[in-house]
Amino acid sequence: MDKDVSAGSGITTVVGRLALGITLLAFGLGHTAAIDGVSAADAVSIAQYVGGIALFAAGLMALRGGDSVGGTAFSVLGALWFTWAVSAGAAGNEAGFFLLLFALVVLSLTLAGGEQLGQVVHGLFFVALLLMAIAEFAGNDGFATVGGWFAVAAGAVAWYAATAALAHWPTVLPRRAADRGVTATG
Repeated sequence: MDKDVSAGSGITTVVGRLALGITLLAFGLGHTAAIDGVSAADAVSIAQYVGGIALFAAGLMALRGGDSVGGTAFSVLGALWFTWAVSAGAAGNEAGFFLLLFALVVLSLTLAGGEQLGQVVHGLFFVALLLMAIAEFAGNDGFATVGGWFAVAAGAVAWYAATAALAHWPTVLPRRAADRGVTATG
């Protein structure tokens, strides 16, 4: 573990978070149509190489280093991003079914626990994939756009988590202080 990175976040985790953040930002912005001329198809190369191969490799390195939570998340997400990229021509029910299965995997990662920012990333990503699956099944671009914004938010949180680990910024959400007279034991 790199001693220049805050506790609980090895360099492999930082690389994985950066790869996931970049991929989610590209994927999400492609679905929002917020940037003129940029579509989801423009995210395919990033999803294949950064989200697929780099994220999968980061997952394998994390597993080798004993990080079962990060290793599982990164390797599974890497495999799914690679699959999404190579099947980018899919549409309608076929694409909706893949996005729904992808969402269920991300829901498992969300419910599995782990550190707070990781759960936020996975939770936002789950909502994005669910909305995009509904959009494909229903043929509704509005759901895809809203899902794209959830993916952008997930990407921004993943990017922050990686940057925060490197810059020693806060990576946990502050808890509300207890009222007067309340102790940790009750």
